[in-house]
Amino acid sequence: MALVKRDEGKKVNSNINVTPMVDVMLVLLIIFMVITPMVQNKVNVDLAKVNQPTTMPDADKEDAVVVAITRDGRIYLGANQVTVDDLGQKVADRLQNKTSKLIYLRADARAQYGRVTAAVDSIRTAGVDEIGLLTDKKTETVSTKRSGQ
Repeated sequence: MALVKRDEGKKVNSNINVTPMVDVMLVLLIIFMVITPMVQNKVNVDLAKVNQPTTMPDADKEDAVVVAITRDGRIYLGANQVTVDDLGQKVADRLQNKTSKLIYLRADARAQYGRVTAAVDSIRTAGVDEIGLLTDKKTETVSTKRSGQ
């Protein structure tokens, strides 16, 4: 009787199959692309442009109290729309357990001045002494920098 030797070791494939990993990564990428805009809790406004804005890094923190005023006059406390009459009470409720009584105001550059002052007045009635007005830095274009014309 003859002995049959099998060479199974030579048939083993040692290459790594990355196709399942790429599939999983693409699915995760699509999920994050869809969910990221939903997670954003800021109201989109075009902030006023100034030459030398003051940086306020605390405004981007999760626990910061931010009031936004849109171009059409709607007022938002965080992501929730409120009226001017309710704004003072809701701000006071949010600041109840905080040591810092600082509110950040994000007003659209084209928002009505009267609407912004009414919101500031309502915030001040809640006992807030400091209001940070958020702005963007003005960017100079090449056409405005030309001299001699």
